[in-house]
Amino acid sequence: MKKTIAYLSIFLFGICQISWGQTKNLDGSWTHANCMVSQAKSKHPQEKAFATSGSATSTNWSGYAIGKAHPEYDIVNYAYGSWTVPTISPSANTTYSSVWVGIDGFSSNSVEQIGTEHDWTNGAQVNYAWFEMYPLGSYQITGFPLNIGDVIGAEVNYLGSNVFQLTLFNYTQKVYFAVPTSYTTSSTAQRNSAEWIVEAPYDGGILPLANFGNVTFTNCTVEINRTTGPINDRWWQNDAINMESSTGAPEAATSALTANGEGFSVTWESE
Repeated sequence: MKKTIAYLSIFLFGICQISWGQTKNLDGSWTHANCMVSQAKSKHPQEKAFATSGSATSTNWSGYAIGKAHPEYDIVNYAYGSWTVPTISPSANTTYSSVWVGIDGFSSNSVEQIGTEHDWTNGAQVNYAWFEMYPLGSYQITGFPLNIGDVIGAEVNYLGSNVFQLTLFNYTQKVYFAVPTSYTTSSTAQRNSAEWIVEAPYDGGILPLANFGNVTFTNCTVEINRTTGPINDRWWQNDAINMESSTGAPEAATSALTANGEGFSVTWESE
């Protein structure tokens, strides 16, 4: 994402269309962030995933994915999850990590996703927000506040007519940003999976994974057709994804789900 940002003078301010999801629970103390949106060079596809029943490995994703139990008619409408901005350990090299929630990507060639980036560069941690409608390019959300320890929420909500609402929440600072829907239209989205992921971003190749320590996802929910439930709901199937290098070396490990099926942790293991 941040790696080599090519600013295209695309700036958006103010309030845009808001989804029915988590925003319905916000009280008057919340502020809609006035953010700038600028196109970035890197993208967030999954690279070389290998799945078995209930588990999978990927060279750049770690977390959980939900697939449809009945592919012929099940449709993913909504995904939500929350996490805390991690502390990145110092590194002699520039390293990168992204945390996000999305629809599609596990078994399709499109991803509708929004999240946060946490890198170590020039001797300091850098945090910023971003979204992407892959295979289109990613966008950095400049001006969205992100500090270590802030509790973040993200949702992807299908509105209809090929339009998605992508919204990011900072619960610590009571700020949210809803991406203008002019940026979130996709005629290729299959809506056949949902994901909660820690990622090594991609920019011409998979980038070195920042040492984020541990990222814990909470409140992970999804709506498929008209049923809303946690990751392990009986109406769909889920896969834990562990990140491994192309040579099979472990890079990030995904825990078992919590008892309510809404939470899990991803632990860094190597760059």
